[in-house]
Amino acid sequence: MWFLRRMLRIPWTAKKTNERVLNEANKRSLVRIIRKRQATVLGHVMRRGKLEHLVTIGKFGGKRSRGRQREKIMDGLAIWLDQEKCQIYWPPSKIGIC
Repeated sequence: MWFLRRMLRIPWTAKKTNERVLNEANKRSLVRIIRKRQATVLGHVMRRGKLEHLVTIGKFGGKRSRGRQREKIMDGLAIWLDQEKCQIYWPPSKIGIC
């Protein structure tokens, strides 16, 4: 956000929220930008067939650690895509479930 504040010449002492700065710059919300970047990174990871792919899906061996279960990247992205009414196609051979 500092780069937008600098381009718009908003001093650091001005009490403006990030959403207000994004509206002034006519940009999307910060969450949408982050989710889009996560989707692109996920696309690169899914094309690889190694450890990164297994960790992303959440299918790696070993003992389960104590405490709350960790959230899988795929689950979070699937929830977000459902909210945005997007459809995504994963070939069965890449996921390794079928």
